[in-house]
Amino acid sequence: MTDKTARLTCEFEKNGLIQQLYGPNNSHLDQIESRLGVTLHTRGNTITIEGSDELALMAQQALESLYGRLEAGQTIDNGDVDGAARLAEGGRPSAANEDELAIRTSKRHVRPRSAGQATFFEALANKAMVFALGPAGTGKTYIAVAKAVELKLSGKVDRIILSRPAVEAGERLGFLPGDMRDKIDPYLRPLYDALYDMMPGDLVVKLLASGEIEVAPLAFMRGRTLSNAFVILDEAQNTTPVQMKMFLTRMGENSRMVVTGDMSQVDLPLGVKSGLRDSLGILDSIDEIGQVTFTSKDVVRHDLVTRIVTAYDARDARLHAAPKPGNKNKP
Repeated sequence: MTDKTARLTCEFEKNGLIQQLYGPNNSHLDQIESRLGVTLHTRGNTITIEGSDELALMAQQALESLYGRLEAGQTIDNGDVDGAARLAEGGRPSAANEDELAIRTSKRHVRPRSAGQATFFEALANKAMVFALGPAGTGKTYIAVAKAVELKLSGKVDRIILSRPAVEAGERLGFLPGDMRDKIDPYLRPLYDALYDMMPGDLVVKLLASGEIEVAPLAFMRGRTLSNAFVILDEAQNTTPVQMKMFLTRMGENSRMVVTGDMSQVDLPLGVKSGLRDSLGILDSIDEIGQVTFTSKDVVRHDLVTRIVTAYDARDARLHAAPKPGNKNKP
């Protein structure tokens, strides 16, 4: 990155959109300044950007992307501003390309908010099977459910099937109160939350009742062929190799599959290999399968979550690099 200071000027035509672009008390501009390390000066509908050549261009791209959304009749919030700045940092979509990538559901349009998310959106658009790996807060499950809902509402698939292995905190289904639905619901709650964010509640209930949306533990997949469906396996790091092979071979005609997981949060018993890790090595050479890896830079929750993930990654790197007992080099 060069230290040369640049001055770029952005002029926006529609005065009625300027306040929305700037945000309350210029809060949106403050966000861009903080994220990208530039200085923004405003005069009416003109913004002057000061910073290094590279950072000034990033800020310009972020502002133009946000203004493009407003011109299209959309609203923007703090998350959208942060996302536009992240995408500019990663050299990812322009305003036009970002709109092409958008996933459209009946309640919201979901757009990428980081470079890693943009790669995931592209994979979902072009691959029949996608593995999405990375830490909590990167939007893996949320985006996958959004894509499933989009394809269901557009008639491109007949069913949505959402599944997770029932492995959490050492508890077993048989020890939990209630019938089978009561037992498995706590494991699948994040999937329900995403569904209700994409569709009206009464439609979710209707589709669940008709079986057009099915939410089930992984064990219920055995012996089935899943055709004309969008199938998501969440928390796949908690599958065994046998379970993972069983799941992947359920894929039928006109189906899509998304497998999400975080290899830093394996809850399997000690000594049991993760089916997710096992499958990545086996399937790596198959071009028709997409693989997206998120990092802490893609975390789109609270900024503190990014710092927590980064701290854990740094600790793990130190442990991995530390010499093992008995193998110390002698002077």
